[in-house]
Amino acid sequence: MRPYELSLADAAQAIASGELSPVELTDSVLARIEAVEGNLGAFVAVFADAARQAAGQAERDIAAGAHRGPLHGIPMGLKDLIDVQGLPTTASSRVREHHTARRDSTVAARLRGAGAILLGKTHTHEFAYGLTTPQTGNAWAPGRVAGGSSGGSAVAVAAGEATFALGTDTGGSIRVPSALNGVVGLKPTYGLVSRRGVTPLSWSLDHVGPITRTARDAELVLAALVGPDPGGPASPYVPPSGRPHRTDGDLTGLRVGVPRNHFFDRVAPEVAKAVRGALADLAGLGAVLVDIDIPMAEYLQATQWGLMVPEATAYHQRTLRSSPELYGPDVRVLLEAGELVPAGDYLRAQRSRTLMRRAWARLFDEVDIIAAPTVTSTAARRDQQTVRWPDGSEESVSDSYVRLSAPANITGLPSLSLPVGLDGTGLPIGMQLIGGPFAEAVLLSTGRIYEEARGAAPRLAPVAA
Repeated sequence: MRPYELSLADAAQAIASGELSPVELTDSVLARIEAVEGNLGAFVAVFADAARQAAGQAERDIAAGAHRGPLHGIPMGLKDLIDVQGLPTTASSRVREHHTARRDSTVAARLRGAGAILLGKTHTHEFAYGLTTPQTGNAWAPGRVAGGSSGGSAVAVAAGEATFALGTDTGGSIRVPSALNGVVGLKPTYGLVSRRGVTPLSWSLDHVGPITRTARDAELVLAALVGPDPGGPASPYVPPSGRPHRTDGDLTGLRVGVPRNHFFDRVAPEVAKAVRGALADLAGLGAVLVDIDIPMAEYLQATQWGLMVPEATAYHQRTLRSSPELYGPDVRVLLEAGELVPAGDYLRAQRSRTLMRRAWARLFDEVDIIAAPTVTSTAARRDQQTVRWPDGSEESVSDSYVRLSAPANITGLPSLSLPVGLDGTGLPIGMQLIGGPFAEAVLLSTGRIYEEARGAAPRLAPVAA
């Protein structure tokens, strides 16, 4: 196995034992970028010389006994909404053409402190306002959408162009591209990971989290990211609640909620079949499947858009008026629409969210986690605008992707997307696990046990060099 193919956990173990050096790993990943990036477009910019210098320093530090932990010497990508001092944060937009970050974001500083090596900045749908990332091709089929808005990060990890990456998630923007590219994506509990120095889309819905090849890898990255940041633009950090972290190799007694409504409505048959197969696997590991009803499901889409659209427009108000021509047409029309949303509608969306949070909290009196498809279908063609369902209804691609992921953003609950198979054309399918507040440990251990039971090493996308 070539170094770029290693999971984070395996690479970290090899570095710690002296079997692999950070320089060897970084050179391997950079060579992989050079070989496949032209087909994918995952990166806005790659900082190869700086990455090699950092890898050399990590190698010297580790040799001297100053090993900082599992991320030391591991090459990674950052979504280009995340500030790194002295580097551009373009948000994949002409609006930010001349922007340079004055200081590190909190997450970049924490990864730097853990010894991770920045390879480059990855593409986002412009200002994270979309679910496709049009600049980037799917790692499994470049003619298909990457998913968004963290499409570049997910494709880089799936293709071996980064050992891990960070994304942001406002309505599914970590989990959707992770599912469509066959990797693992974690949206943590709202406020658990600082957003200081991260360009916002919607302040009350935004989250920052890891995209990795395995749930174990996501555990390692999350551990480096969490911690209090009193000045951060979110709710105060709250330590994890102490929910049991299962390590015994099975899921005996874990109550897994299986939604009767919403999450399996208008879902591609192959996606539903793969997720129900994964649910059977969880039951085989000792989990107890519990049928549940999703509360207020009919209000989810209106609440998501009622919160996100006016908040996004408020952030962009100045540049939208001074230089609207710099925005892409799809983003510009959404920002302009936000100026037409009455304050009363925004307040009603806030009230709806409050009621949803209370109703969802009661669900976790009945179950420990909820399991469902991450997205309704696999990656659409890049020129595809709509999805037609067997009942004759039609839905835009973006609406179909956000429909199942938005609930965790509205409620602020943690959600983990795991690959659970391929459809008939060889495209990845994802299942998401949703937990109660600060139940990341339960989600990640469940994901890890599921992965270990399947016994298969994480598979990179078959990208042609």
